[in-house]
Amino acid sequence: MPALSKYTNEEVEQLVDQLVAVLAEKKAPVDLSLMCLGNTITHIIKEHVPEAKRASVAQNFANALADSVK
Repeated sequence: MPALSKYTNEEVEQLVDQLVAVLAEKKAPVDLSLMCLGNTITHIIKEHVPEAKRASVAQNFANALADSVK
């Protein structure tokens, strides 16, 4: 998550909690959870980001994800 965000920590945490709750309710294993979340990210980028910016947005997301698990 960026250092400065237009969303509150509470807004982000509530949505993340809801997403995680659905995965837990379905008893989705880690690999299936990651596949579904990855497909969701792909869908969001394809539907809401102009084609010319998609690769950059995807790369920035991948970099942020890699940094967040260090």
